[in-house]
Amino acid sequence: ELVTILSRSHADRNVYPSAGVLFVHVLEREYFKGEFPPYPKSGDASNDPITFNTNLMGYPDRPGWLRYIQRTPHSDGVLYGSPTAEHVGKPTIIEITAYNRRTFETARHNLVINIMSTEEFPLPYQAEFYIKNMNVEEMLASEVLGDFLGAVKNVWQPERLNAINITSALDRGGRVPLPINNLKEGVYVMVGADVPFSSCLREVESPHNQLRCSQEMEPVISCDKKFRAQFHIDWCKISLVDITKVVMVHSNRPDPGTGILPEFGEYNPPSESLKGRDYFSDFLVTLAVPSAVALVLFFILGYSMCCRREGVEKRNMQTPDIQLVHHSSIQKSTKELRNMSKNREISWPLSTLPVFNPVSGEVVPPIHPDNYETTSMPLMQTQTNLQNQITIPQQRPSGWCCRRLLHYRILSALLCVNVCVRL
Repeated sequence: ELVTILSRSHADRNVYPSAGVLFVHVLEREYFKGEFPPYPKSGDASNDPITFNTNLMGYPDRPGWLRYIQRTPHSDGVLYGSPTAEHVGKPTIIEITAYNRRTFETARHNLVINIMSTEEFPLPYQAEFYIKNMNVEEMLASEVLGDFLGAVKNVWQPERLNAINITSALDRGGRVPLPINNLKEGVYVMVGADVPFSSCLREVESPHNQLRCSQEMEPVISCDKKFRAQFHIDWCKISLVDITKVVMVHSNRPDPGTGILPEFGEYNPPSESLKGRDYFSDFLVTLAVPSAVALVLFFILGYSMCCRREGVEKRNMQTPDIQLVHHSSIQKSTKELRNMSKNREISWPLSTLPVFNPVSGEVVPPIHPDNYETTSMPLMQTQTNLQNQITIPQQRPSGWCCRRLLHYRILSALLCVNVCVRL
């Protein structure tokens, strides 16, 4: 029978990490599977997708030093981070809620983190490595992290060596890699030791290697082969810090207050009965007054443009008579010439006149076919092969030239009179 479980709480689980040392806690799916009902059919393998939500008790998120990662609902979740000395002696209660994505049921228990202080931490010499071929959850595995610390210890030769912090490259502004060639996002691993840095680690600070890093070339490190078999380290991004030589800068901050507002007396809310308000005066000021001003300006502009014009009669009264006579005569002559130009006939060119055959007396048109080449033909030629005939245009009436000459003489006389008057 299928049983619905809304929520179930485990007993509190206590862990005791040290300040300044990497803390890793794995949320195992198998640990929470027993809290959810099994499959209806016996014998079926249960592989429910389970996701986790972690938060500080009473708050929506985790503490600043604690991170959480889970790649897929079928993989375990991991809580990791490096607590600081500020959290020593203060129990941190983390609420862990598991969600079954098949049945939508939940299971919850608390993780109590008791941060312990140690005199040997923090270690004075700290080095941060950038590993390009690892993801953060792969690096958090105890076997992989142990192999890396073993390689660093072989190169550094310290008495005490611990992992201080692990950070994904995505949290440092890195980009998500392309899903090809099994690319990784990269991870930053900070380790601390109690002895100064070895000569191999100091090789990164040489001028030759700094020049190669500026040219985006790999530096020459003698101990790189001890990491290359499993870890691909970007030596240009290694950071070596000696905290004994770091100068602490303290900024002057104002003294915090008590967080209580000063006394302003009792609060008097407005009365429930609100008085009515007359908006007619607001209407007059907002719409009526600008409209009236615009109307007055419109009438003034219309009177200035339409009623104050001089007119043709007033212009003629102020113009001397001799100028009016000259203007009228020129206007009439111009009009007459335009009418004459419209009625006159244009003489036809000789190439378009019909050709008269003096032998047969036939009149043939000089029109050639469109596809006939006329560039090499003479202007006038006898055309005896064409049978089409056209009529000769009518001759101009007698006296036409005399009338045209008389008009030209009248126009010349008027122009001479106008010139003489102006002089």
